[in-house]
Amino acid sequence: VQLQAFGGGLVQAGGSLRLSCAASGRTFTSYTMGWFRQAPGKERGFVAAIRWGAGMTYYADSVKGRFTISRDIAKNTVYLRMDSLKPEDTAFYYCAADIVSGRISERSQYNYWGQGTLVTVSS
Repeated sequence: VQLQAFGGGLVQAGGSLRLSCAASGRTFTSYTMGWFRQAPGKERGFVAAIRWGAGMTYYADSVKGRFTISRDIAKNTVYLRMDSLKPEDTAFYYCAADIVSGRISERSQYNYWGQGTLVTVSS
C-alpha cells in the first residue's frame, strides 16, 4: 500500500484547505482511511476516518463540524476538507490506511502511512 498526501499550505485563521491522499497498491474496499496530525512537540493524534466500502465517517471532537472527510472511489483518493481553520490546527497531517477492527481513532490500528503535509494556520 502506498499513500501520498498533499495539499497543505499556509492559510489565515478562518480559511479553508483541502488535503488529498492518493492510495495505490490494493483494493481498498475493506480498508479504513484515516487522517492524523502532529503538531511540534505533541503526539500524533486522530483527526478523521472513513470506511472505504461503506463510507461511514468518524471525527475527533476538536474538528467535528469544521472538517469533512470523503473519498473518491474511482480515483482511489481520500480528501480532508478543512473549514474555519484555527491556529491550533497547525500541524503535519498524515493519511493512514489499514483494515481496522479495533478503535478507529487509535494510531496503532494503521500500518500504512503517507508522508506528512504541513498545514500552517496564521492568526
